[in-house]
Amino acid sequence: MIEILDPARLARAKEAGALVAEILQTLKSRSTVGTSLLDIDRWTKTMIVDAGAESCYVDYAPSFGRGPFGHYICTGVNDAVLHGLPHDYRLADGDLLSLDLAVSKNGVAADSAISFIVGDSKPPESVALIDATERALYAGIAAAGPGERIGDIAHAIGSVLSAAGYLINTDFGGHGIGSTMHQDPHVPNTGRPGRGYKLRPGLMLALEPWVMADTAELVVDADGWTLRSATGCRTAHSEHTIAITDDGADILTLPALARP
Repeated sequence: MIEILDPARLARAKEAGALVAEILQTLKSRSTVGTSLLDIDRWTKTMIVDAGAESCYVDYAPSFGRGPFGHYICTGVNDAVLHGLPHDYRLADGDLLSLDLAVSKNGVAADSAISFIVGDSKPPESVALIDATERALYAGIAAAGPGERIGDIAHAIGSVLSAAGYLINTDFGGHGIGSTMHQDPHVPNTGRPGRGYKLRPGLMLALEPWVMADTAELVVDADGWTLRSATGCRTAHSEHTIAITDDGADILTLPALARP
């Protein structure tokens, strides 16, 4: 299903996006050396409930996971890049942590992911991974506007990731979003310009470039959810929810300090 939102629902989407951004920034500030992934999950639940919102994850049971997910946020450490199931692991200095959060408020969902390094160590490989996904994300956003096509976004994202030297996995990518978290159209992280669905005002998309340092192959963890790099290399993931407008793309999950 491809959903086009009217102005009233887009206004509600902005509320959901602002909440997701606020939660992620709070979690980033609180995720220090010694923090448990289960602590992060509990904090997330509290903030969602206190805001009168609903988790998109806790009851989520798609065909690719051993569902239901049962937690409120995806937590990926180092080689875990997608769908990271929170567990009793305490963060160490230099860990690369990815947090992926989707929340529904007033009937509209928003989805975002951030990656950052915990503690004082800044491994150069990790810094480069995060930088590439963030630059690719903003390249994809810049390519999103009315009349453009999904392939234009995919090409923009893939061009940045490939230029940075990373292999691109196309099993998972961005997606439409609206009254539910995952909708059509699929937005791969590489593609051909001028192809695919034509973007229309009112369309919401979650764009999410992710990479692994030296492979494009994923393996599924024993927990049935967490996707890891097949070689054990480090990974990173960045994501924003955007709304297509008459003027381009409006980033709904931008942190308050970064908003114009």
